[in-house]
Amino acid sequence: MMIFEKIKQEIMNDPMNESYTKKGIPPLFKASVEARIAIVGQAPGRKAEETRLFWNDLSGDRLREWIGVSRELFYTTNRIAHLPMDFYYPGKAKSGDIPPRKGFAEKWHPIILKEMPNIETIILVGSYAQEYYLNTRRERNLTETVRNYHKYLPEYFPLVHPSPLNLGWLKRNPWFENEVLPVLKDIVKSKL
Repeated sequence: MMIFEKIKQEIMNDPMNESYTKKGIPPLFKASVEARIAIVGQAPGRKAEETRLFWNDLSGDRLREWIGVSRELFYTTNRIAHLPMDFYYPGKAKSGDIPPRKGFAEKWHPIILKEMPNIETIILVGSYAQEYYLNTRRERNLTETVRNYHKYLPEYFPLVHPSPLNLGWLKRNPWFENEVLPVLKDIVKSKL
């Protein structure tokens, strides 16, 4: 059995995920020994869970635009791994979705990343991923962490979440599209 299929079964058998497994909902992630980039987001959204396809929504469309990759390549290449902070949709909150469950990434990410020795850059999408991976190395807020992305290269590349809810942030921070995204596109292109 391939190592990632074995890990997937372990995730499904974990009591923490029992309610999802009983409903026939598999963990939504993608890993490959050929992966050179890992995208760590928040958690799959409702539409992603329904279609069993990560980043299958407006946020995913914007993310693909940001990294300069077609939808087809995004889903077919083994050079990009997808490891959200939780592999299951956590549910709806007042604004956006409920945060990913505590302890999920801590348990599963190290196991999966250990099997992907060629990862060169981990793209950290949003505050949950940055909090976990950068911890005390983060700046005072998400905006400053993203603005200072170069401090984390080549290992990490912090991004704001591409959600439509962040359109205001994008308008207030034009430097992001002008200065950060061209560098991100170049990095992704060089690894594919």
